[in-house]
Amino acid sequence: MDKPSASKESGNSTVRQRLGAMFSRGVDAVGGWSSRRLLHELQQVLNSALSDVEGGRHAAAVADWYAQARPAQRRECWLLMSERFPLDDSAIGAAHHVYRQARGTGEQAQAEVNLRQAFSAPRTRLLQRFSAFSGGVRFLVDMRAELLPELRRDKRLAALDSELQELFSTWFDVGFLELRRINWDSSASLIEKLIKYEAVHDVRSWEDAKNRLDDDRRCYGFFHPRLPGEPLIFVEVALLREMAAGIEPLLDVEAAPADSNKASTAIFYSISNTQAGLRGVSFGNDLIKRVVEQLQSEFPRLKLFATLSPIPRLRSWLESNIESLLKSAPARTRQALGRELGLATAPAAADMLAALDGVAGWPEGSACARWLLGAAAQYLGRGLTPEGRPLDPVARFHLGNGARIERINWLGDPSPKGLRQSCGLMVNYLYDLKRVERHRAQLAQGKPPLSGAVEGLLS
Repeated sequence: MDKPSASKESGNSTVRQRLGAMFSRGVDAVGGWSSRRLLHELQQVLNSALSDVEGGRHAAAVADWYAQARPAQRRECWLLMSERFPLDDSAIGAAHHVYRQARGTGEQAQAEVNLRQAFSAPRTRLLQRFSAFSGGVRFLVDMRAELLPELRRDKRLAALDSELQELFSTWFDVGFLELRRINWDSSASLIEKLIKYEAVHDVRSWEDAKNRLDDDRRCYGFFHPRLPGEPLIFVEVALLREMAAGIEPLLDVEAAPADSNKASTAIFYSISNTQAGLRGVSFGNDLIKRVVEQLQSEFPRLKLFATLSPIPRLRSWLESNIESLLKSAPARTRQALGRELGLATAPAAADMLAALDGVAGWPEGSACARWLLGAAAQYLGRGLTPEGRPLDPVARFHLGNGARIERINWLGDPSPKGLRQSCGLMVNYLYDLKRVERHRAQLAQGKPPLSGAVEGLLS
């Protein structure tokens, strides 16, 4: 009986076993290239006897093949990259032995260099060679975007993903990014990208896009020289006289532009990453600082810098923790909730969850509203992962960059999306540039920085 084909083998089979089966049967596993040819080309990309230019030529050939490959063929390419170019255990052991013997001698520095090189997997050097041709960085970013959804299903891809993320963290350091303003006079293709990639508040029309690029707004994109014309991140800013409490006035296309020269407050109301392949690559605190510096240079009257941010996972967190939240509430609060919901007793978890569907009708000063604001304050200000990071991804970004949780806004986003994700609540994160480092130190101690008003919601 013939050996089973690769598609019928166990998901835990090694690359060597899969290739052995294909080679012995002469299977042309990857379209115009056999798996043997693909592996050979990858090895040529890495070949130290070739110049970077020649290695880049082989990398470009792999990228051209990949563009035409089927999903299963691309997956085979990922596995080859991940499993056939690992660390060399023996080289690490030998380099470590030499380093230990050289400590305290004149050979220690060189021994350390050799040890560091031993810890660099051939896979790293393979991926670096792809940057030698003009489309190589674009190819790697797009490839990672495609493989990320597969990580949970196949842990063998973890090494390749980790290697890519580390390389991107270096290549896309904010110091290498160019900050450009985007306005209505920018190219149509760039404005179309703004519409396409906006991830916080969907751009509903060209009029909506024009409103976000008006005189009382600023929109900035960060660009990398190896991805020309392709923004990595958009930052949208409204110039106002006071801190914004709701998103609807900012998105109102009928509203007349404000006088930006009289503005004292800059509100960051949307920050959208555009490249899925750069997920996990932090553009960091310097990104916010660069936008603030740009705004201050143009508008010296600006004194307050804050966000108007969604709380995208609040509703799901409430659904998972509603019972404990109700149990921890004072008896008088539970009784008030029951009265407002028309119940004879304090509400059960199911009662409260059902009531959340009607949150848009709750008066802001009601017991239900006060309870919900307190729950949101607990989620944002006390909800931490086992590693001590904020549970909420938006809070994680802004608090990690040194902001403070300043205010939680009732029905700041009453849109269907806002109600579905965060019961309509929005939050202002304040960037006090004199206290950024202090706030980051507080967060590192497991204490997200809160304003007095938010602290009051927790009492």
